[in-house]
Amino acid sequence: MGAEEGFYERIGEGRFRATEATRGPWDAGSQHAGPPAALLGRAVEERPGARGDMRVARITYEILRPVPIGELAVATSVLRAGRGTELVEAALTPAGADAPVMLARALRIRVAGEPVPAVAQGAQVPPPGEAGVAPFFPVPWETGYHSSMEARFTEGAFTEPGPGTCWMRMRVPLVAGEAVRPLDRVLVAADSGNGIAAVLDIGRFVFVNGDLSVHLHRHPVGEWVCVEARTSVDAGGIGLADARLHDEKGPIGRGVQSLFVAGR
Repeated sequence: MGAEEGFYERIGEGRFRATEATRGPWDAGSQHAGPPAALLGRAVEERPGARGDMRVARITYEILRPVPIGELAVATSVLRAGRGTELVEAALTPAGADAPVMLARALRIRVAGEPVPAVAQGAQVPPPGEAGVAPFFPVPWETGYHSSMEARFTEGAFTEPGPGTCWMRMRVPLVAGEAVRPLDRVLVAADSGNGIAAVLDIGRFVFVNGDLSVHLHRHPVGEWVCVEARTSVDAGGIGLADARLHDEKGPIGRGVQSLFVAGR
């Protein structure tokens, strides 16, 4: 995979082509939800007329169907515009489809003109330099999300059931030939919480998330994003992956996923 490649290629206004770098662990023809989540987040920030004095504080995704690897269209609309907040919707639709496969609703909040006292809750995690490199789940294809992200664990492992704390860094840009944004980094990693804190054997069970909500009190700085995740599963086959998100300066927010859990 060349350094010039990315998770997507821009092929027109609001149109992208997914590369093999987006491929997820569940199906060879479907994307991991991290890259399309980041693509929709970027669309919210880049949309025409977007205010420069606002920042994404919360973005919630509904994953309606698996996102195919292929051509995609992104569209945005403003649902509510106010002086201090706005609500923006973004939709991801495959070429030739008549309905989106993924929706996002982002709450953007105006950044204070005068600084307010900063208060961060949550302990700092060990830095990525103290973390061990760990392989992703074994998958039957060479190229995908698992090869496009660098992962270092300070607690647990993808192949070790239980809680996990993992630093992640993009090996390729979100869009080929374009600079990586801070929001790209956190959104492309946040959807990995259920894998980082997998409590069941991936060879025997699927634990797929149907949504993702990311809350940010601060946007990340630097290349690394840490996902400190815990997963709970009920006997009825419903699970919850809850993750604290960090950068190397400290906590930045939280990511939560609702899980469909079933035997293979």
